[in-house]
Amino acid sequence: MQNKRTISGMGALALCAVLGGSNASGATYSFQDPAQPVEARIANMLSLMTADEKIEALSTNSGVPRLGIPNFGSTEGIHGIVRRGDAKKGRQAITTTQFPQPPGMGASWNPELVRRAAQVQSVEARYITQSAAYGQPMLMQWGPQADLARDPRWGRSEEVYSEDPYLAGSMAAAFTRGLQGEHPRYWRGAALLKHFLANSNENGRANSSSDFDERLFWEYYAVPFRMSFEEAGARGVMAAYNAWNGTPMHLHPVLRDTVIGKWGVDVVSSDGGAVGNLVKWYKIFPSQKEAAVAVLKSGINQYLDTYKDELRAALKDGTVAESELDEALARKFRVTIRLGLVDPPEGNPYAAIKDGPAPWLGEDHQAVSLRMALESIVLMKNAQRTLPLAKGRIKRIAVIGPHADSVHWDWYGGIPPHKVTALDGIRAALGPGVTVHHAADNTGGAAAKAARESDVAVVFVGNDPTCGPNMATDWTDNGTKPCADPGDGREGRDRETLALAQEELVKQVLAANPRTVMVLMSSFPYTINWSKQHVPAILQMAHSSQDQGTALAKVLFGDYNPGGKLVATWPASMAQLPPMMDYDIRKGRTYLYARDKPLFAFGHGLSYTSFRYTKLRVEADSLKPDGAVGVDVEVANTGKLAGDSVVQLYASWPESAVARPRQALVGFQRVSLRPGEKRTVRIPLEAKRLAYWNAQRKALEVEPGPVKLMVGEASDAIRLSTAIEVRP
Repeated sequence: MQNKRTISGMGALALCAVLGGSNASGATYSFQDPAQPVEARIANMLSLMTADEKIEALSTNSGVPRLGIPNFGSTEGIHGIVRRGDAKKGRQAITTTQFPQPPGMGASWNPELVRRAAQVQSVEARYITQSAAYGQPMLMQWGPQADLARDPRWGRSEEVYSEDPYLAGSMAAAFTRGLQGEHPRYWRGAALLKHFLANSNENGRANSSSDFDERLFWEYYAVPFRMSFEEAGARGVMAAYNAWNGTPMHLHPVLRDTVIGKWGVDVVSSDGGAVGNLVKWYKIFPSQKEAAVAVLKSGINQYLDTYKDELRAALKDGTVAESELDEALARKFRVTIRLGLVDPPEGNPYAAIKDGPAPWLGEDHQAVSLRMALESIVLMKNAQRTLPLAKGRIKRIAVIGPHADSVHWDWYGGIPPHKVTALDGIRAALGPGVTVHHAADNTGGAAAKAARESDVAVVFVGNDPTCGPNMATDWTDNGTKPCADPGDGREGRDRETLALAQEELVKQVLAANPRTVMVLMSSFPYTINWSKQHVPAILQMAHSSQDQGTALAKVLFGDYNPGGKLVATWPASMAQLPPMMDYDIRKGRTYLYARDKPLFAFGHGLSYTSFRYTKLRVEADSLKPDGAVGVDVEVANTGKLAGDSVVQLYASWPESAVARPRQALVGFQRVSLRPGEKRTVRIPLEAKRLAYWNAQRKALEVEPGPVKLMVGEASDAIRLSTAIEVRP
């Protein structure tokens, strides 16, 4: 017999498996038979495992080698697979396609493109997992990042799609679909959403509390997670370091009650070191053992922390029962089965992703990467049609700034198969007949000299996503060391100011050459009031795209017309922001509740062409609380260039019995139009997008009464409005 565990009470299939027999399918164990019900297969797995094997499988290694159950593995993956290599672990570095940071992907306002980007990432993860050249399991990808950019000072704003819950939820759901695929039985990869919940401060994050009511849970903070679980089928999530209303998320009853019980999530992972924080920072438990036991009982079934000896001791003294290990692993093994890891490869289309050239070198993946980079670029200002620059009129160009000849990778960025800096892209676009003057800064007057000697100057400024080259060694017990530039932020450190220190360089360049274009390479908003007033043209792009320079050059010289839109409000000053730790967004935070005029509004983004919106129509004059309607608007390209318009649909509730947002995004669509082309754009509006949380009934409710619908090019550029009545 393979182990000394009792076989009393086992079913016939399990008994056969323990005795080494084969079932009708020819499989050694019944869990290997795809014809068996999923829960029966999982019960068979658990019946065959020793207690030590069960404890081991609660790590990020979900495999059971003795039984031939593969490890589905794990990897960071919010904008590309991360496999930098580790000499100590003997792990080789692997290049993979690297997309713009999530705010850049969000700026595309194109969920279908985000889905395609995630599909690229997921195919590469399958290839690395299954190819004989690599064989490194990474089918569970830690992404998308479904938190919200509640405050622009947050150091991890670079990891999330938007401040708006519907936009962020649409992108997170699209990313989930791209990772997991569309097959009815098998997943290509598994999404693990981060970080549940309301994780948007870094300073003191190991034991801080995000305090807000149940309405904001359902109407704001949980929306992107819920959309990904309910609408896209995500089944994995990572708990956040922080507490909600004083209870650490790793212990919060919402994990059992809602995440597992209501949304059907299977894998609930701890965050790195978070179990130990319950001892060291929260001071709730006297030792790691009590903390490890408590989070297991709360629903955690994947540990990124010390736990194995602790659970063995708990099993021995009875504070944990083996049935509790079984319950935790049963959820985890559902993912194993959905990935097809214990099934024959026949019938699973993803099992064949292992042969041939590396996919990140293929034209398809590179095309998606370039398209994502292009659609992420936002034209923030373009006075007197400064852009696009006419190539034929440029003999000398100045390419200036600390970001002109670099592509900055963030803490969750991998190694790309190629990278194109802005300087590279501009040189390639202009060819050898144009003189390119390059200066990284104005030391010795270099930048000013380059600008004076050129027909046009392009200055690249912004933040450093890691605050310097030593982030790996800059960690403290509760975050990271301060950044040298107080306007920078990163994981473990919030920003101290929204001012752009490098704006001084922009001033120096503009003084030397009035034909100056500012390109802001940034992970988050800046209070660039002076630049908005004085610089003729401003572009913005998030970091970390392998095609950064190619995309920027195409936009600068008119080979591509930018159509990206801002995903967060850019305040005019820090004074417009509530205190950092005030999580009640109704006190003036985000465009939903803002009281002051921003520097740049949520949804802002210009084009080289112009658009006209007419004929706003709703297909019905009323809407049932469980119904849906189509909202149509005619969009015309009234300029001379092809371009993209992002049609944004907002709602407001003029007669609501409860406080509602001033306006809220409830639909959008990016549409490409040729010069002179008109198209009727239909945006589906589901009544559930209009719901609020009824605290008395403990339910999301669509309130009867009038709803004002507004269509525009930005939250502050509404072009048309109408109304619809919600009727029971």
